[in-house]
Amino acid sequence: MSARILPPSEESLAEAAAALRAGKLVGMPTETVYGLAADAGNPAAVRRIFAAKGRPSDHPLIVHLPAAEHLPQWAREIPEEAWTLGRRFWPGPLTLVLARRPEVPSEVTGGQETVALRVPAHPVALALLRAFGSGLAAPSANRFGRVSPTTAADVLEELGEAVALVLDGGPCPVGVESTILDLSRLETAGPVILRPGAIGAEALAEALERPVAAADGAAPRVSGSLPGHYAPATPVRLAAAGEIEPVVAQRLAQGKRIALWSRHPAAAVQLVWQELPAELEVLARRLYAQLRAFDRLGVDEIVIERPQGEGPLAQAIADRLERAARGSGGR
Repeated sequence: MSARILPPSEESLAEAAAALRAGKLVGMPTETVYGLAADAGNPAAVRRIFAAKGRPSDHPLIVHLPAAEHLPQWAREIPEEAWTLGRRFWPGPLTLVLARRPEVPSEVTGGQETVALRVPAHPVALALLRAFGSGLAAPSANRFGRVSPTTAADVLEELGEAVALVLDGGPCPVGVESTILDLSRLETAGPVILRPGAIGAEALAEALERPVAAADGAAPRVSGSLPGHYAPATPVRLAAAGEIEPVVAQRLAQGKRIALWSRHPAAAVQLVWQELPAELEVLARRLYAQLRAFDRLGVDEIVIERPQGEGPLAQAIADRLERAARGSGGR
């Protein structure tokens, strides 16, 4: 039986919290994407996440907390930098990687000595976390490596009977996953961004009053860091604005059915075209929903114009599209 989508009423929140305490999985909205939530302190429940997603067991999860005050329950060493960032950016789309407490299940950490933690900004997620009273492991509620869900219906489409219920919090307002910042190696590497998101290096460095570095080879493994990820089943090809016309013409000449996402339509009419939003905030919110919509069309290839712009959202969108292209077999 497929899961039910429930409005975020007090009764639904209580039902969801009870399901989580019973070791079941719940679809949970956050400001970034919908998560597949389980009791992070229950190894058997966490293993159900991996089974439902088809996720490799060494790929760590993010633990969502009701408030920053819960950090000591999960992290062994909490530097002042973590408290500083928590005060500045939580609740919000920032995940901190810290040294884990010994009792944190290894299933959550992918066998590593670090744990990824954040306080989400979505009111339904916070209400569920407070009702549950502890941390919830909640990766994106989709099959591993595929397009992240940004609506409750997306969760059902992906996972169906694997979840007990889905709390409907509406479309996710940010639309791309959280920034992940490693604070577990401050003495040797400093603060290091492991995954780009809506909160960028400049804002983090300003809050910390020190530089923030990019990921290095010694960084912990984190969610969404594989070369191919966030991918539809249909191959995705990225092209600069000036390359769109020749790329589309070549594909059509080969008899390919094309879906095009660009600022302007190509001259050819034998394709599906959607206008690429110029505003990065709008593009981030629509990114995964549009990839899913294109995937349902049954076309041979999705051609996407590389978005223009600067800043953390531009970097996050480019990161997701590059990984989607590699993960789908495009480029």
